[in-house]
Amino acid sequence: MPEGQFREGIAGGRLSADQYADNFSDLHPPLDHHEALVESDRCYFCYDAPCMNACPTSIDIPLFIRQISTGNPIGSAKTIFDQNILGGMCARVCPTETLCEEVCVREVAEGKPVQIGRLQRYATDIAMAENKQFYPRATPTGKTVAVVGAGPAGLAAAHRLARHGHDVTILEARPKAGGLNEYGIAAYKSVDNFAQAEVEYVTAIGGIDIQNGKALGRDYQLSDLIRNYDAVFLGMGLGGVNALRADGEDADGVTNAVEFIAELRQASDLASLPVGRRVVVIGGGMTAIDAAVQSKLLGAEEVTICYRRGQEHMNASEFEQDLAAANGVTIRHWLQPKRVIAEGGKVSGIELEYTALTGDKLAGTGETLTLTADQVFKAIGQSFVPAALNGSSAAIELEAGRIKVDAEGRTSLANVWAGGDCIFGGDDLTVSAVAQGRDAAESMHRSLMQG
Repeated sequence: MPEGQFREGIAGGRLSADQYADNFSDLHPPLDHHEALVESDRCYFCYDAPCMNACPTSIDIPLFIRQISTGNPIGSAKTIFDQNILGGMCARVCPTETLCEEVCVREVAEGKPVQIGRLQRYATDIAMAENKQFYPRATPTGKTVAVVGAGPAGLAAAHRLARHGHDVTILEARPKAGGLNEYGIAAYKSVDNFAQAEVEYVTAIGGIDIQNGKALGRDYQLSDLIRNYDAVFLGMGLGGVNALRADGEDADGVTNAVEFIAELRQASDLASLPVGRRVVVIGGGMTAIDAAVQSKLLGAEEVTICYRRGQEHMNASEFEQDLAAANGVTIRHWLQPKRVIAEGGKVSGIELEYTALTGDKLAGTGETLTLTADQVFKAIGQSFVPAALNGSSAAIELEAGRIKVDAEGRTSLANVWAGGDCIFGGDDLTVSAVAQGRDAAESMHRSLMQG
């Protein structure tokens, strides 16, 4: 075992090159041809299938599985892409265990669902490898649409708008397109630069121009877009990070988990990524699990997730919690951060307070616990930053701090739609963002063709 693993403080190079490669290999390796046929044979092809009803994009799951079972993976991929053009990434990152697979008749009867996600990956991977494009562009309409953000919602909206013949310009603040698919997904869930391959596949339809390094409120204003384009779609996601609200959280070694995951995803050399020997992650969602597991895979000796409520309240699925445990991560419940302990400006520990529910209200009990740590990750959610909307939230109606939209994704501003995590009701799922972008695009198309 490399000496780096025992080095105190935040350091890189804790593991050997082979260990890094093994730790960050594909979490769910793809099914081969025989495995896909065997798995597809397990499907009952239910009428009014519960799995289809549980899918936010309403993919015809029994149909695409039947197409695999009859030796037609290309037709299967089209069935998937008809509803979800980012079906390849969703097959990798969707919490299928709490969506389609949870309600699978096989799961209910036997406790072993059809592996819908892996079958979806099997079909979409074949189509993408062959660059099979199913959707020719319609005759150009002469209408122009600006899309803010090249994440799942923005890409889905752009593709559907391009299909209808509109010219789409995507303005993306980061150096690469993909949004959370590129910057926010654990590295072992999306290997081999898949997020960029998917962006290229989606934009191959034509009529989509992506401009990177263009941030709303810095490089252009919403009023500019409204003036210069026939319609606007806002899909910029969430830019703010919730604070720990604990004393000393500015100490060196307290890090935003989202930034840590993004840095890991963009790293060409995993050994160059520094990680603590004893890591504490504050939070209970997917981001907390991803940060914790990846810390362990980078060579951290002790990793502990602390969550302020009970296991049953965690946003992370049971599968994700089990994944953390399998990788040696300890999950502790009913603890909230009280004080980050620092020595010489650097994190040396964290003091936490036990919590309890009184009715529906969570409160500290006054009893505390101190954990030794040299790195603390904040994974307690992100917030929408409305300041970029022309420097004021007054221009567009918000609800609970996010953009308010109607059932079609329309905002309070004429010719402006929104979708994804930036809207009220967004649920931090790639598949939901895709559905919102797709449906908003259809609404935009109807509006544009009426004008």
